[in-house]
Parts: sequence; C-alpha cells; structure tokens
Amino acid sequence: MAWYWEALISVGAALVAAWVALVVALVIVRPRGGLLREALRLLPDVLRLVRRLAADRDLPRGVRMRLWLLLVYLASPIDLVPDFVPVLGYADDAIVVTAVLRSVVRRAGIDAARRHWPGSDDGFATLRRVIGLTPDAGHT
Repeated sequence: MAWYWEALISVGAALVAAWVALVVALVIVRPRGGLLREALRLLPDVLRLVRRLAADRDLPRGVRMRLWLLLVYLASPIDLVPDFVPVLGYADDAIVVTAVLRSVVRRAGIDAARRHWPGSDDGFATLRRVIGLTPDAGHT
C-alpha cells in the first residue's frame, strides 16, 4: 500500500510542477504595460478573428489546428490559472490568445489576420501592437 501513496504523491507533485511551469510561461509571454488591458478590450473582435482564421482552408493545417485548440481552451470552464489568483486569474485567457495569435501570424502572415479582422483599423493596429508584430511581420 505504501507504493500507492508514493505514486499518488509523485503524480500530484508532477501536476503541481507542470502548473507552475505554465504560470511562469504565461508571465513571460504576457503583453507588457497597458497592452494587457488593450488585449482584454479587443477580446470580442479577437474571438471572431480566431474563429474566422480557424475556418480558413487556405491556411496551413497546423495553424488551423492551433486555432481550434485555442477555441476549445477558451470554451472550457477550466482555466490554467484559477480566477481567484490576483492579476493572472482573469488575464490568462488574454495571455494565451496573445501567444497563440503571435505564433499564428508569424506562420500565416499578417495579411491573413488583416483579411479576417472584424473590427476597426485602429483595433487592428492595437492587435498588432499587443501581439508584438510589425505590419510586415509574418511574410515568408
């Protein structure tokens, strides 16, 4: 019976370590300064953008899969960081979306994001600033 407790404690410790690593990764990739607030303000348009990009068959399959996984994560009631954790609790969705969009735009190009952007030109300029890409980033 002792091996059972050792295994249970080991699995629990591994899960805690993985969670801490994810939180550290979120802190590292989060938008700096007031950009997090801007990212939260853009969230409705960004969600429509993600859905439109995920449905675009002209984009590489890996990019679309990343976007569908992001949509599943956002629809899930389970967050990487519980909402009671100060600052990161409510911001983890915006941070995850920012990180995924940054990688998608680097792979698919800024033109794909612009083509599917449902908001204003100012909103798109803010999105570029939030994800840390210049207008011509992502071209291959």
